[in-house]
Amino acid sequence: MAERARAADHLISRDDCVFIIIDVQEKLMPVISKKEGVVQNVIRLVRFANMAGIPIVVTEQEKLGPTLPEVKKELSSFNPVHKVCFNCFFCKEFRDEISRTKRPTLILAGAEAHICVLQTALHGVMDYNVHVVGDAVSSRTPENRKVALDRMMQCGATITSTEMFVYEILQKAGTDEFRATLPLVK
Repeated sequence: MAERARAADHLISRDDCVFIIIDVQEKLMPVISKKEGVVQNVIRLVRFANMAGIPIVVTEQEKLGPTLPEVKKELSSFNPVHKVCFNCFFCKEFRDEISRTKRPTLILAGAEAHICVLQTALHGVMDYNVHVVGDAVSSRTPENRKVALDRMMQCGATITSTEMFVYEILQKAGTDEFRATLPLVK
Protein backbone atom coordinates (compact mmCIF):
# COMPACT_ATOMS: atom_id res chain seq x y z
CA MET A 1 0.00 0.00 0.00
CA ALA A 2 2.84 2.42 0.79
CA GLU A 3 4.26 1.89 -2.70
CA ARG A 4 0.90 2.86 -4.23
CA ALA A 5 0.75 6.02 -2.15
CA ARG A 6 4.24 7.01 -3.25
CA ALA A 7 3.40 6.42 -6.92
CA ALA A 8 0.22 8.48 -6.61
CA ASP A 9 2.25 11.33 -5.13
CA HIS A 10 4.23 11.50 -8.36
CA LEU A 11 1.31 11.43 -10.80
CA ILE A 12 0.11 14.71 -12.29
CA SER A 13 -3.56 15.63 -12.14
CA ARG A 14 -5.27 18.13 -14.44
CA ASP A 15 -6.65 19.89 -11.37
CA ASP A 16 -3.29 20.47 -9.73
CA CYS A 17 -1.02 21.68 -12.55
CA VAL A 18 -0.26 24.80 -14.56
CA PHE A 19 1.60 24.72 -17.89
CA ILE A 20 4.39 27.30 -18.18
CA ILE A 21 5.93 28.24 -21.54
CA ILE A 22 9.25 29.99 -21.00
CA ASP A 23 10.62 32.34 -23.67
CA VAL A 24 9.58 30.63 -26.92
CA GLN A 25 10.37 33.86 -28.76
CA GLU A 26 11.15 34.99 -32.31
CA LYS A 27 14.74 36.13 -31.73
CA LEU A 28 15.72 33.17 -29.56
CA MET A 29 14.21 30.09 -31.19
CA PRO A 30 16.15 30.28 -34.50
CA VAL A 31 19.38 29.44 -32.62
CA ILE A 32 17.92 26.67 -30.44
CA SER A 33 19.01 23.09 -31.06
CA LYS A 34 16.21 20.92 -32.51
CA LYS A 35 13.88 23.92 -32.39
CA GLU A 36 11.31 22.40 -34.77
CA GLY A 37 10.61 19.50 -32.42
CA VAL A 38 10.52 21.76 -29.38
CA VAL A 39 8.06 24.16 -31.02
CA GLN A 40 5.85 21.28 -32.25
CA ASN A 41 5.74 19.80 -28.75
CA VAL A 42 4.97 23.17 -27.16
CA ILE A 43 2.08 23.56 -29.62
CA ARG A 44 0.85 20.02 -28.81
CA LEU A 45 1.02 20.83 -25.11
CA VAL A 46 -0.88 24.11 -25.57
CA ARG A 47 -3.61 22.36 -27.54
CA PHE A 48 -3.87 19.63 -24.95
CA ALA A 49 -3.84 22.07 -22.01
CA ASN A 50 -6.68 23.98 -23.68
CA MET A 51 -8.67 20.76 -24.14
CA ALA A 52 -8.00 19.59 -20.57
CA GLY A 53 -8.70 22.95 -18.91
CA ILE A 54 -5.15 23.38 -17.64
CA PRO A 55 -4.12 27.02 -17.15
CA ILE A 56 -1.20 28.32 -19.22
CA VAL A 57 1.33 31.00 -18.27
CA VAL A 58 3.68 32.39 -20.93
CA THR A 59 6.86 34.37 -20.28
CA GLU A 60 8.81 36.63 -22.61
CA GLN A 61 12.39 37.68 -21.90
CA GLU A 62 13.09 41.33 -22.67
CA LYS A 63 14.71 42.02 -26.08
CA LEU A 64 14.04 38.54 -27.52
CA GLY A 65 10.97 39.59 -29.49
CA PRO A 66 7.43 38.30 -29.18
CA THR A 67 6.34 34.71 -28.62
CA LEU A 68 6.39 32.73 -31.87
CA PRO A 69 3.18 33.41 -33.83
CA GLU A 70 2.46 29.70 -34.29
CA VAL A 71 2.44 29.27 -30.51
CA LYS A 72 0.57 32.49 -29.79
CA LYS A 73 -2.27 31.61 -32.18
CA GLU A 74 -2.96 28.42 -30.17
CA LEU A 75 -3.47 30.33 -26.93
CA SER A 76 -7.07 31.21 -26.14
CA SER A 77 -5.96 34.25 -24.20
CA PHE A 78 -2.52 35.76 -24.53
CA ASN A 79 -1.13 37.99 -21.84
CA PRO A 80 2.58 37.14 -21.48
CA VAL A 81 4.61 37.89 -18.39
CA HIS A 82 7.43 40.22 -19.44
CA LYS A 83 10.67 39.72 -17.56
CA VAL A 84 14.32 40.69 -17.40
CA CYS A 85 15.41 38.06 -14.85
CA PHE A 86 16.34 34.60 -16.02
CA ASN A 87 14.61 32.99 -13.02
CA CYS A 88 10.90 33.57 -13.62
CA PHE A 89 10.28 33.61 -9.86
CA PHE A 90 12.31 36.82 -9.59
CA CYS A 91 9.48 38.52 -11.52
CA LYS A 92 6.57 39.58 -9.29
CA GLU A 93 4.06 39.32 -12.15
CA PHE A 94 5.06 35.67 -12.69
CA ARG A 95 4.77 34.83 -8.98
CA ASP A 96 1.34 36.50 -8.92
CA GLU A 97 0.16 34.52 -11.98
CA ILE A 98 1.31 31.22 -10.51
CA SER A 99 -0.20 32.07 -7.13
CA ARG A 100 -3.55 32.92 -8.75
CA THR A 101 -3.80 29.43 -10.22
CA LYS A 102 -3.57 27.86 -6.74
CA ARG A 103 -1.95 24.81 -8.31
CA PRO A 104 0.98 22.99 -6.70
CA THR A 105 2.48 21.44 -9.84
CA LEU A 106 4.41 23.36 -12.51
CA ILE A 107 4.85 21.87 -15.98
CA LEU A 108 7.77 23.66 -17.69
CA ALA A 109 8.63 23.93 -21.38
CA GLY A 110 10.68 26.39 -23.42
CA ALA A 111 14.13 27.88 -23.72
CA GLU A 112 16.84 27.96 -22.80
CA ALA A 113 16.99 24.76 -20.79
CA HIS A 114 20.24 25.67 -19.04
CA ILE A 115 19.30 29.27 -18.23
CA CYS A 116 15.68 30.36 -17.69
CA VAL A 117 14.10 26.90 -17.50
CA LEU A 118 16.83 25.63 -15.14
CA GLN A 119 16.77 28.62 -12.79
CA THR A 120 12.96 28.61 -12.65
CA ALA A 121 12.85 24.86 -12.01
CA LEU A 122 15.49 24.97 -9.28
CA HIS A 123 13.70 27.81 -7.53
CA GLY A 124 10.32 26.15 -8.07
CA VAL A 125 11.23 22.83 -6.43
CA MET A 126 11.41 24.62 -3.09
CA ASP A 127 7.62 25.18 -3.06
CA TYR A 128 6.13 23.25 -6.00
CA ASN A 129 6.18 19.89 -7.72
CA VAL A 130 8.15 20.68 -10.87
CA HIS A 131 7.90 18.62 -14.05
CA VAL A 132 10.09 19.60 -17.01
CA VAL A 133 8.91 18.36 -20.41
CA GLY A 134 12.23 17.12 -21.77
CA ASP A 135 11.19 17.04 -25.44
CA ALA A 136 9.73 20.57 -25.18
CA VAL A 137 12.86 22.28 -23.84
CA SER A 138 16.19 22.98 -25.45
CA SER A 139 19.24 25.22 -25.53
CA ARG A 140 21.57 26.51 -28.21
CA THR A 141 23.67 23.37 -27.74
CA PRO A 142 22.57 19.79 -27.01
CA GLU A 143 25.28 19.60 -24.32
CA ASN A 144 23.79 22.48 -22.33
CA ARG A 145 20.30 20.94 -22.64
CA LYS A 146 21.53 17.58 -21.33
CA VAL A 147 23.46 19.08 -18.41
CA ALA A 148 20.44 21.22 -17.51
CA LEU A 149 18.02 18.25 -17.54
CA ASP A 150 20.45 16.21 -15.43
CA ARG A 151 20.89 19.03 -12.91
CA MET A 152 17.15 19.72 -12.66
CA MET A 153 16.51 16.02 -12.02
CA GLN A 154 19.28 15.85 -9.39
CA CYS A 155 17.69 18.83 -7.62
CA GLY A 156 14.21 17.31 -7.46
CA ALA A 157 12.46 18.15 -10.73
CA THR A 158 10.76 15.33 -12.60
CA ILE A 159 11.71 15.00 -16.27
CA THR A 160 8.77 13.94 -18.42
CA SER A 161 7.83 13.99 -22.10
CA THR A 162 4.96 15.41 -24.09
CA GLU A 163 3.24 12.04 -24.47
CA MET A 164 3.88 11.02 -20.87
CA PHE A 165 2.21 14.23 -19.69
CA VAL A 166 -0.77 13.87 -22.04
CA TYR A 167 -1.48 10.22 -21.13
CA GLU A 168 -0.93 10.85 -17.43
CA ILE A 169 -3.63 13.54 -17.49
CA LEU A 170 -6.00 11.44 -19.65
CA GLN A 171 -5.69 8.40 -17.35
CA LYS A 172 -7.77 6.13 -19.63
CA ALA A 173 -8.65 5.33 -23.23
CA GLY A 174 -12.08 5.15 -24.80
CA THR A 175 -13.33 8.58 -23.75
CA ASP A 176 -14.31 11.44 -26.07
CA GLU A 177 -11.38 13.42 -24.69
CA PHE A 178 -9.00 10.54 -25.46
CA ARG A 179 -10.28 10.34 -29.06
CA ALA A 180 -9.98 14.14 -29.45
CA THR A 181 -6.40 13.95 -28.17
CA LEU A 182 -5.18 11.21 -30.53
CA PRO A 183 -4.34 13.59 -33.41
CA LEU A 184 -1.97 15.44 -31.07
CA VAL A 185 0.12 12.37 -30.32
CA LYS A 186 0.10 10.64 -33.70
